[in-house]
Amino acid sequence: MDAAVPRTVWKEEVRGGYPDPRLIALPGRKRLECWRREVVPPPPLSRLTGAMPTGFGTGTAEARMPASAWLAASNGVLTGGTLAILADIAFGISVESELPAATPYTTAELSLSFLRPARSPATLIAGGQAIHVGRSVGLSEAFVIDEGTDRLIAHGTSRLTIFPPLDPVPDPPQSIDRYSAPRHESPDPYLRPAPGGVIPQDVWAELSGAEILRRQLSGELPPPPVHHLTGVTLKEFGDGWATFTMPTTEWLASPTRTLQGGTIAMLADFAMLGAVETAAPAGLARAGLDLKVNFLRPVPPGGGQLKARGEIIHAGRTLAITRATVTNEERKAVALSTGSSIFLPGRPANRGEAELSER
Repeated sequence: MDAAVPRTVWKEEVRGGYPDPRLIALPGRKRLECWRREVVPPPPLSRLTGAMPTGFGTGTAEARMPASAWLAASNGVLTGGTLAILADIAFGISVESELPAATPYTTAELSLSFLRPARSPATLIAGGQAIHVGRSVGLSEAFVIDEGTDRLIAHGTSRLTIFPPLDPVPDPPQSIDRYSAPRHESPDPYLRPAPGGVIPQDVWAELSGAEILRRQLSGELPPPPVHHLTGVTLKEFGDGWATFTMPTTEWLASPTRTLQGGTIAMLADFAMLGAVETAAPAGLARAGLDLKVNFLRPVPPGGGQLKARGEIIHAGRTLAITRATVTNEERKAVALSTGSSIFLPGRPANRGEAELSER
């Protein structure tokens, strides 16, 4: 790897910022207008990955994220959980655009179904649509599309918890200065040359999934590129289970100053896919088909770690059903997840161009 490419981006000084907390006094559309006028800074997660909103309307939203090589798993494909980072932006903004003043919200659950693999280089777009915005619950859906080919990559839905309006309502700021980003000596992480870490196809053809994981743990094989960006790390595995960790770095924070739900979904997905990998013989490609995550408590950024343990609930000749629990440093569950994966005989590890549902 080029010595100029940092191996631990998440340990660098964090870039980005957060909106003035007094903006919560404004209706959702007016808060979003502040973003459109670039008077609020992009959050750290946007500076890390390039994922950011690009537009909104009444009950609609659009977000964009470069499918950079930084986000790739060991097979060179972006995992479905990684797409949750992009989808979660569209889910939230489509609902926020219809919220009244002083009304906070958070993602309670998201579900995604994956149709095609996403690989670098590409630009992914998520179009969000609010389905229902009530006093306590918001429902939204999103379509994730490859901008270059206009092909549907994934589809998902989300349930958001809408909290009662703040009482008393804080006074909104009388004026907000336009945000001016500080200059840095290096580009934002996602714009830099990505590290290596994609395992060649001949290795996948020769080694079982469990042996690949063993060699990654021992350092004989490299961790995936996304490890260098986010800190997602394989810690241990056994027959039908795997454990991954991820630092609660501020780089993963959303405008709410907590870790974005999509990043937690990504960690859970890695753990479940790792569990499936322990059961895969050499030369048998596998891919995630869907992912559902329930979020139980917020995760503030800090110096700790999240841990996700994924396990196979059922494995047949074609499908594997998995679940994962994500816990914090206090061993409290922060998210529960389920998913399913498909085994694809005769496919390369990156699964080629075909839809995942094709036989």
